[in-house]
Amino acid sequence: MTLTTRTTKTNLTSINKNKMNNDTSMFMFLLLEFSDVQELQTLYFFLFLAFYLMTITGNLLIIITIALDHHLHTPMYFFLLMLALLDVGTISVIVPKAMAMILMNGRSISYSGCVAQVFLYTFFATSNLMLLTIMAHDRHVAICKPLLYGRIMHKEACLQMVATACLISFLCATLHTGGTFAMTFCSNIIHQFFCEIPRLITLSCSDIYLVEVGFLVLGSTVALGCFTFIVITYMQIFAAVLRIRSVHSQKKALSTCLPHLTVVSLLILTAVFAYVRPPTGTSSDLDITFAIIYAITPPLLNPFIYSLRNKEIKSFFICRNV
Repeated sequence: MTLTTRTTKTNLTSINKNKMNNDTSMFMFLLLEFSDVQELQTLYFFLFLAFYLMTITGNLLIIITIALDHHLHTPMYFFLLMLALLDVGTISVIVPKAMAMILMNGRSISYSGCVAQVFLYTFFATSNLMLLTIMAHDRHVAICKPLLYGRIMHKEACLQMVATACLISFLCATLHTGGTFAMTFCSNIIHQFFCEIPRLITLSCSDIYLVEVGFLVLGSTVALGCFTFIVITYMQIFAAVLRIRSVHSQKKALSTCLPHLTVVSLLILTAVFAYVRPPTGTSSDLDITFAIIYAITPPLLNPFIYSLRNKEIKSFFICRNV
């Protein structure tokens, strides 16, 4: 009788511990650990710190430059300012948490923190793509319909386009976040150093994950539509440029498009580079490398691309230094 009682108590204790562990995992996710070696962790921390400071500094310089120079208060530079703000938001969602994980020698993120990270990253990424599409439209009007530029790209129209892009991005982020966290997760271990929807879907153990897969297909269709619009727009721009007889005018027209075209190409290449292989469900150093390339590289390089190719921004700093 005593042996039976002890066995029953042991089983109840084991059940309670398992239940407690399951309840705990519902409020916490474990992200990908950077390294077990202290020296490599230190290296990762300073790399992330350098990336973050360079990105924040570069984008803030563009924001301040456009805000202070009244000659840059045009639709093209207004969109560039918004792009810089989105780049600051994108990298701030991911990198500070990654640095905190390294400093605290941990890998956990709260359930609510993961939800916020998914929502904000989806919002900023979608807004970025929508804004690049608007910027392509702006260049198309400026080159193909220069006489109608002031009538089409007036202040109210620019604000309405940006507001619409933000609204669509907010709805997309809400749908994706709701669809993702409506799932039941069989595990709380995410094979990535930040909360990413494709990785979270692999943790699902219920058929409701098909809802989020449907949202991803819809989102991919919208993204493909944006890229198709950009490609068709630039085909029309190049055709219009070729009709210009002056070589100097051709170069001047193309110089306003090259930074935007470079940023779009960078975004496409990094996205393809990241998702060219299916998720393996296991941790590896390549996961960190691929994630850094598509999540951190575009916000880092965008300000340099626009600054190096833009005479107005370079002249602003030259005048200030003088």
